[in-house]
Amino acid sequence: MALIEDVFFKGWGGIALGVVVGAVAAPAVAGATGTTLRPLAKATIKGVLAVTDSLREIVAEAREQVSDMVAEIHAERSDEGPRASAPTH
Repeated sequence: MALIEDVFFKGWGGIALGVVVGAVAAPAVAGATGTTLRPLAKATIKGVLAVTDSLREIVAEAREQVSDMVAEIHAERSDEGPRASAPTH
């Protein structure tokens, strides 16, 4: 699950940081144009946050399902006894 979190959440943090830095630097660089870029940057950040929240929810549900399956498999293995989990030669 750490791989999924790395791909989805750490990548979005970099994008959001880039947008924020761009929104802060744009007025200094572009002058009056910066006032038109700020609303665009805010809308972009809101969109990124919405996507991130949705992805977190999806990953949490997937993690819960996998955890349930692992617990079920452990229970099945313990019901089968030690011989079922031991490798055969």
